[in-house]
This record gives sequence, C-alpha cells and structure tokens, in this order.
Amino acid sequence: MFDGKPVDPDMDMKVETAFNQLLDKASRLRQLMGGVSVDVSLGAALETFWQVYGDAVNAEEMNLFNWHLANLEYANAGLISNLSLAFWDQDDPYDMGGDHCFLPGGNGRLVQALAENVPILYEKIVNTIRYGSDGVQVIAGSQVFEGDMALCTVPLGVLKSGSIKFIPELPQRKLDGIKRLGFGLLNKVAMLFPHVFWGTDLDTFGHLSDDSTRRGEFFLFYSYATVAGGPLLIALVAGEAAHKFESMPPTDAVTRVIQILKGIYEPQGISVPEPIQTVCTRWGSDPFSLGSYSNVAVGASGDDYDILAESVGDGRLFFAGEATNRRYPATMHGAFLSGLREAANMAHYANARALRIKINRNPSKNAHSCASLLADLFREPDLEFGSFSVIFCRRNADPKSTAILRVTFNEPRKKSHDSAKSDQQHSNKLLFQQLQSHFNQQQQLHVYTLLSRQQVLDLREVRGGDEMRLNYLCEKLGVKLVGRKGLGPTADSVIALIKAERGIRKPASTSLALKSGTSKLKAGTLKRKLVRKAKIMRHGNGSAPSANSNSVNDKVSDETKTTSQAPSNTLGSGQNHSDVLKTE
Repeated sequence: MFDGKPVDPDMDMKVETAFNQLLDKASRLRQLMGGVSVDVSLGAALETFWQVYGDAVNAEEMNLFNWHLANLEYANAGLISNLSLAFWDQDDPYDMGGDHCFLPGGNGRLVQALAENVPILYEKIVNTIRYGSDGVQVIAGSQVFEGDMALCTVPLGVLKSGSIKFIPELPQRKLDGIKRLGFGLLNKVAMLFPHVFWGTDLDTFGHLSDDSTRRGEFFLFYSYATVAGGPLLIALVAGEAAHKFESMPPTDAVTRVIQILKGIYEPQGISVPEPIQTVCTRWGSDPFSLGSYSNVAVGASGDDYDILAESVGDGRLFFAGEATNRRYPATMHGAFLSGLREAANMAHYANARALRIKINRNPSKNAHSCASLLADLFREPDLEFGSFSVIFCRRNADPKSTAILRVTFNEPRKKSHDSAKSDQQHSNKLLFQQLQSHFNQQQQLHVYTLLSRQQVLDLREVRGGDEMRLNYLCEKLGVKLVGRKGLGPTADSVIALIKAERGIRKPASTSLALKSGTSKLKAGTLKRKLVRKAKIMRHGNGSAPSANSNSVNDKVSDETKTTSQAPSNTLGSGQNHSDVLKTE
C-alpha cells in the first residue's frame, strides 16, 4: 500500500514480540555453546532461528522483521553478521534507562563549555607519536609538540587504519585488541524545511523496505523540531545501506528521502516542501574518524575495551574515547567518562614521578620514609599466600607489569590454603632454620624481589608449601631475594606508582604520602538495545509513534561531531603537574 496508513498495531506487536523472543533464544544458545559462541555471529544465530518461523509469515511481517534487524544494526553500528553472539550486548547491565535528552542548541554547546580557556591548536594533523621514559613527542607534519604525557583520543577507526605511527610500536596486546574490536558505520541525512509538515507530536517514525538488502536505508526518522529551534528532520542510514550510502551522490540521497516522505504524507493530503538546507554524513570516508562507533565483533569481547584503555610507556601515553569504555561504549557519555578516568590516571602518574624525584634527590634523607612507605603498602597486599605477599599497580592489567614480592620469615603463622601438614613441614625446613638463626623469636625478616604479575600467579600455584615456592623462585626463575635497599630504582618507581594510585594514609614518619578518593559505579538495569518504539510505515506509509520512557540512550554518531570544527586529530594541553598533549 502507498496510502500512508500505519502498520496494523496487532501485526506490529506480533513481529516485535517474535523478534525479542529470537534474541532470547540466541542468548540461551550462547550459554549452551559456552566458549564456542565467541566465534559465532549474532546474525548466524538469528538466521538459524528465523528459518524455523520464516515460512509462517507474510511479506509485510517479513518487512517488519527486517526493520527490527536494521534497528539492531543501528544500535551497534555494525552488520549483525559481524557482531559477536557471545558478547554483542556485554554492556547491557550498565545501560542508562529513561527518556532521550537533547541539549538545546546541540552538543556543540557542551564541547564549547568544556573547551573554555583551554588552548587548542587546529588544523594540525598528527602523523607520529613518540613516547619514552623522558616524555612524549607528538609530530604533526613538520611541527613537533613535546610534553610529559599525551592522551590519545582518536577514534578506533583511525587506530585500525595505522595512519598514526607510534614509536615504539604499541604493545602486541593492544594491537590485537584494536584489531579484534569492531568499528561500525551509521550515516544520516539532516534536512531543514520551511515548516514542520510532519506534526510536532512526532518524535520518531519509521519506514519499511521491500528489499532486505536496503532495510537500513532511511528506516527511521528523528524530529528535532522541538529541540533544535527549527523544522529539522533527520533520516538514519544503518547496516549495509550505510556503507552503500558512502558512494551515493548527496543529491540522489536527498531525492530518495523526499520520495519516501512524499509517499508517507501526500496520500494524507499533506504537501512535502523542498528542504532549505541538507547535510549528508560520510563518516566511513572521513579520514579523521573512518567510522562511527565501536561494537563487539566476532572474536572480540568486553576485555578488549579494557585493553584499549591501558596506558603505555610507563605512564607516558594514555588512551580515552568510547572504544576504551567497557561499560558505556559507543556513547557520548562513555567517551566523556573515559576522559575523566584518564585525567585521574595521568594525575596519579605525575604525582608518582614527582615523589620519585624527591626520593632520588635526597636518598639518605628519604631512606627511612621509603621503608616506612613500603611497610604501609604491604599492610594490605594485593595477593597473600603462605609467607609470601605481593603488591602491584591495580590499574595496569598487563601480565608483564612489575610486581613487588615480599617473603616474611619467622612471622606469626596465619591460616592459609596450605594444609596443616605442609605448615609443619615448612617450619622444619633447613632453609628457614638457617635464616631464623640470625634473629630471635620476636623479630621478623623481610626480603624482596621484583617479578612480573604472571610470574607471581605462577608462583602462587606451586604446591608443596613455602619451601617449594622458594625453590621455584631460586631454581626455576633464578631470582635473588634482597633487602629493601637492594631493590634499586626500578622498585622505587613501582612503589611510587602504587602509593599514588592507592593514596594510602600519611605515615607518621613521612610527609610524602598522598590522598586520593575512590568511587563506585552502580550498574543500571538490563535492557534491550532498541531505540524508542516507532510505529512503522511500509514504503510510503507513516504514523505517529508511541512514546516509551524506557528507551535507551542514543548511540554516539554525528551529533557528537561538529563539521564547523577542525579535524579530529587536534592538539590540546593540560596544566596540572605536567605539560600534557592531547590528540583527538
């Protein structure tokens, strides 16, 4: 039909219910498959289930089903054939519910407020970032900008392209995460009309297509008339259609949208005027974005967001952006929160370096303070097994990162995972007796060594009690246990970082301790990745949607990027503790 009538409500509800049931079946399937589901796409699972029901639906129901698939691809900025069955919705538990909200005047007003009084250099295309123990160099053409640290916020698509060269190369762990995560595409056509002809009571309305390969082409319209200060209408292009849209001439795209709108409204006796101004996005072709926002592709998981968030170069080069936020990826608020996270991380490292400088300048004066600081840190170790305890930087999840191991001799025994028999054997070992012979029963001996976090975990798994663990340390790993002074400057750096990270209470013997706060994020309610329900019109059909106060927050797309500003590879600077360079 081309008479502009809405889809039958009963049919609409039937297909929507069936679609959600298929998603539920896909969730149960991945639970049954276990780890194998990591290598299976969501699209393959849905296609398998749909084949069971496909013969029982008519053409219009099929078009409605494809509309829901387009909506899913819009929410994830990716083809369902590329989305991970196991983890495509891994961020759902943290979803922020409630109505959609619009900032009067657009998101640019928020950016302007945050950038106030911050020096920003425009039209500087970053091509190289050098980082090392002395700081960071950001190279843009023939210009070199230097700083103590740098924050890289370029989109995942840019990192995937390799257009920015990192010297030294980023760790393989991070390169693999960049490769695994998906970076999808969503495009839009924004149209400013002489007047609102679609009615101010509409927030969204949909459009069906008979061609499943074009299901995402202008499938959903957003009305911004009530928030933008003018008769503005935006058409979304998702899925495969978003990629084809990149090569479609803008005039053809606008003509196609107007045809759809006329098919919806002219049968109702409503004339559709020509738009005054139009804008067509091309995020896939934009060299400073190369896509819209991230998704969990087949083979990836939520862990990859954490990996992308890890700093490199011993606290010199940091990473932020929506693709570094595991809980709130693909969202504007996720990108914003990642910036706050990294600002705190950079401050921690800056404070740690400042503390280390003080220690290095006055080694004899601070020797007692450092020993006291180490003792304070070991009061709450990160790991403890037998006579062994370990501290490390909790923010750095790299298995190769450095940890400090302490072995305590003649310590009052605590209950441990070792059996009572092992404890008895442990107390009779010759090695312990020799070491304890130098001390009376009221004294303790602490000896230390530096290990990687992975080595610590391997050591913890050694069976046979502390004597076997000591043997493993000396024979297998070939390490030496030393006193506090024998740890050297590397340990001083680790101690300073841990201290700055934890903000432990100031010891009575030193004034070098720092304070820091901690906070917890409360998880949101589990939700479907569906936008506000729109009543659907087939081909040229239209209707007013029903409001849904539980709709999810809109995904990051071109609303968060303003064409009036400079390309996204720009430089900024911070002023707390050090000179900071920022690439966006």
